[in-house]
Amino acid sequence: MITTEDTIAYRISRVLADRIVTGVLQPDTRLRQEHIADEFGVSHVPVREALRRLEAQGLAVSEARRGVRVASFNSAAVEEATRMRSVLEGLALRQATPHLTSHILDRAEAAARSCDHASDIVQHEAANRKFHSLLLTPCEMPRLLAEIDDLHMVGSRFLFLEGHMDFVAPRYDADHHAVLQHLRSGNFDEAVRTLERHVLRLIEKRPRAITRLQTA
Repeated sequence: MITTEDTIAYRISRVLADRIVTGVLQPDTRLRQEHIADEFGVSHVPVREALRRLEAQGLAVSEARRGVRVASFNSAAVEEATRMRSVLEGLALRQATPHLTSHILDRAEAAARSCDHASDIVQHEAANRKFHSLLLTPCEMPRLLAEIDDLHMVGSRFLFLEGHMDFVAPRYDADHHAVLQHLRSGNFDEAVRTLERHVLRLIEKRPRAITRLQTA
C-alpha cells in the first residue's frame, strides 16, 4: 500500500534528482537531511527515503562521516547505465509495438520535431524524454519503465553538461525519425535495433563530457 510519506518521499526525490541532473546541485554537494526537511516542511522520515532513492538511482552516495552527497561523474557507471538502458528500452519497445496506435506515433513525431527545434538543452531533453516515454509506456510494464527512467537520469546529467557547453539549435535527431519510420512501416525489429543504437550513442559523448567536467 502506498502511504502519504511514500508519495512525499517520491516528490522530494524527483525535485532533488532534477536539480542534480541539470547541474543546480553539483557533484560532492552535501545533501543535508535537516535542510531538505525544512525546505519541504516534512519530517526526516520521507527525506531519508528520498535520499535512499537517489542513491539507488546513482545520483547520490552515502559515505561514513561525510553524510549523503551528490554523486560524482563516473565514466564506468555511465557506460553501464547506458548499456542497460539500451537493452531495456529495446525490450520495452518490442512489448509496446502491438499497442502503438497512429495517434501515439503522431504525438511521438511531434515530440521528435520539438526535440529537433529546441532552443536550449532544457527544451531538448524534455522533448527527448517525451518521445521515449510515448513509445515505451504502452508496454504496460511499470517496473521496467521505472528502471528505464532511473537509468535515463544518469545519462541526462551528461547530456546537460555537454549541452550547456556546446548546444547548437536546431539539432536534428535522425534516429528518432528512423525509429518512427520503421514503426509506421511495420518493421518492428529494425525499430528496436535503431532505438538500441540510439541510446548507445550517449557513450560516444561520455569522454568529452568527463574531460569538460574535470577541467572546468
